[in-house]
Amino acid sequence: MSGNEFRFFLSCDINLPVTFRIERLEGKLPSSRNPDSADVDSTLEEGRPELYVECTLYLDGAPFGLPMRTRLETKGPSYCWNELITLSTKYRDLTANSQLAFTVWDVSRGKSEGVIGGATIHLFNMKKQLKTGKHKLRLWLGKEADGSVHTSTPGKVPKEERGELERLEKLVNKYERGQIQRVDWLDRLAFPAMEKIKERENSKNGSSHVYLVIDFCSFEHRVVFQESGANFLIPSPIASTNELVTVWDPEVGKINPSEHKQLKLARSLNRGIIDRDLKPSITERKSIQRILKYPPTRTLSGDERQLLWKFRFSLMSEKRALTKFLRCVEWSDVQEAKQALELMGKWEPIDVCDALELLSPVFESEEVRAYAVSVLKRADDDELQCYLLQLVQALRFERSDKSRLSHFLVQRSLRNIELASFLRWYVAVELHDPAYAKRFYCTYEILEESMLKLGVVANGDEDGFKLWQSLVRQTELTAQLCSIMRDVRNVRGGTQKKIEKLRHLLSGLLSELTYFDEPIRSPLAPGVLISGIIPSESSIFKSALHPLRLAFRTTNGGICKIMFKKGDDLRQDQLVIQMVTLMDRLLKLENLDLHLTPYRVLATGHDEGMMEFIPSKSLAQILSEHRSIISYLQKFHPDEDGPFGITATCLETFIKSCAGYSVITYILGIGDRHLDNLLLRDDGRLLHVDFGFILGRDPKPFPPPMKLCKEMVEAMGGAESQYYTRFKSYCCEAYNILRKSSNLILNLFHLMAGSNIPDIACDPEKGILKLQEKFRLDLDDEECIHFFQDLINESVSALFPQMVETIHRWAQYWR
Repeated sequence: MSGNEFRFFLSCDINLPVTFRIERLEGKLPSSRNPDSADVDSTLEEGRPELYVECTLYLDGAPFGLPMRTRLETKGPSYCWNELITLSTKYRDLTANSQLAFTVWDVSRGKSEGVIGGATIHLFNMKKQLKTGKHKLRLWLGKEADGSVHTSTPGKVPKEERGELERLEKLVNKYERGQIQRVDWLDRLAFPAMEKIKERENSKNGSSHVYLVIDFCSFEHRVVFQESGANFLIPSPIASTNELVTVWDPEVGKINPSEHKQLKLARSLNRGIIDRDLKPSITERKSIQRILKYPPTRTLSGDERQLLWKFRFSLMSEKRALTKFLRCVEWSDVQEAKQALELMGKWEPIDVCDALELLSPVFESEEVRAYAVSVLKRADDDELQCYLLQLVQALRFERSDKSRLSHFLVQRSLRNIELASFLRWYVAVELHDPAYAKRFYCTYEILEESMLKLGVVANGDEDGFKLWQSLVRQTELTAQLCSIMRDVRNVRGGTQKKIEKLRHLLSGLLSELTYFDEPIRSPLAPGVLISGIIPSESSIFKSALHPLRLAFRTTNGGICKIMFKKGDDLRQDQLVIQMVTLMDRLLKLENLDLHLTPYRVLATGHDEGMMEFIPSKSLAQILSEHRSIISYLQKFHPDEDGPFGITATCLETFIKSCAGYSVITYILGIGDRHLDNLLLRDDGRLLHVDFGFILGRDPKPFPPPMKLCKEMVEAMGGAESQYYTRFKSYCCEAYNILRKSSNLILNLFHLMAGSNIPDIACDPEKGILKLQEKFRLDLDDEECIHFFQDLINESVSALFPQMVETIHRWAQYWR
């Protein structure tokens, strides 16, 4: 529903009984025997109160129907009925002045003292809308509820007596009804603070009042009062003052039949002969070029769709226009769909990155998706591997389990063992998804059957059976590593004892892992054959999950070090590193090498996986041991004549890697950056790890737009140095290069919309729009340079004390 729409029900149309829930009492319960009686939460010693609530419906001041009563409630520590009350009266029978009268009775007292108190509440508010959600009624102690038109027992707290507590409760009610947006990190801060305010207000006021909490049921839309048989469209009387008059339009959101008829005539197949020779005017051409620059996430308006359809024949030589044209087609019209498919076959062939858009959930036509697969065949294996994770996720949007996309992925995997290994893992991990397990298992079976039928592979001595077995042994290896982790975690004592247990297991009971019977293809790098684990070089990280650091010997005499984790979902890290790898590739294609470190990550299950171990130290550890980044680099690359006493090459590497990761973390909205997940290698390359928060999510409030800490800026000589200026230059250059590929990156994230990755699954549409905003597609390259330099200056200025307090909040992020 758009912001300017108001959808509602009329009360006269609701043929349902009036329903609400009586929840509990809050406050001190008055006692006739002892003025200093205990709280509702306490137990009275001289006779336990036995309470019930009586409710009566009043229409225009007269009782309507029989009173309803709750059960007796005697149990402490609080009086909580939580009982659903259903009246015989229906919503359509209510009047504008309908009231509910509640009286709380105590049957343990005498007849004269049985009333605890009463209160009334109107069912419709001042705007004639039905009240919903929770309401807290203040009881008039010792009085029965009065249901007359001008009631003497209103449950609403008078305006002059309302304080902070009443204001907060009103906001909480709106929050529970969905009228206030939920923001996880802010909610976690707000609710404990509200509880403290509540305690403070209660202790200040002495909690002298008793409140009854009731909960009215909610409907999908607001309910507006209307009497049965009344003319809803009676014009409002013209007021003497210049007041705005609200008029409800029952046709809002419906298709205009005149416009629909005009659209059908304009798209009539008989116009095809005329449209074939049409050429856009200068103004229309400008509009078309503007539309073609839209990101793939943007929905076209009716006029824009009509414009592209009108000039479809003249656009066939423009390959960028095909995806936009296919969005204009009314696929429910068989003849129109047929003509569109004929034109698609004659269109200028599109690029691979645009073909990814045609595999998104927007396009359901099997012919369109088959065309996209035919375009993907032009991609080489390296490019296909960059998109493989998303292509597996795109299987969710196919019309059948054995789709052309699944067959294409399998056929390409048979020619490349690395593709086969990754395809098998990506599919296997999705078998945990109950909604699509059957589809992914079908692809897994096709891969297995096809590989087992495969003969001897060219340039190799392994047949299909041996290749498949080498992949199956990867799963057996990860299962054994999970078993080792369970045994190691059960060891009591510190990390050193766990390391000793690990090495003892590898040398003793599980000695078969030291030397494999046959080499296994490394799951992280299937082109590498590993022959066993080296116990003496294997260890355990000091962390809550105790991840393993394993050193594998390779068949060519080398060592392959990995980290294996159990109990953590690595699929989000896997996605981020895939994007870092892709962006590194895009930058290098433009001859810009920023010395990034796209280490390998592979999720082997929904709560397990492995990653490449990169020898490095965290900035926190470096600053603790060496006081500064420069001192640390001087240890490995000293040069008395170089800048800051280190070699120029090392400093250049550091500046470039800082620039690359600053841009990438900004675009992907990486959150929770601190000195423990920023690592530095001996050669000066900086890298980021641990991507638990992406697409703008961050556990800390007020995160700076760029993830720069002051230690990084100081290592460049400060914000006024020539090296810092060079850093900004690299940032702007990289940003503009990646903006050119914004459609590719947005398409890849759109294909992940159905995945179970936490920060995407929570709100895919919002996440993709946040990503799109980061590219600033409304600016040209020169404007973007100024924008990005301002962004850097803003973030860096926040790290120094001379800036204003509002910006200084960003500096708290790094503490």
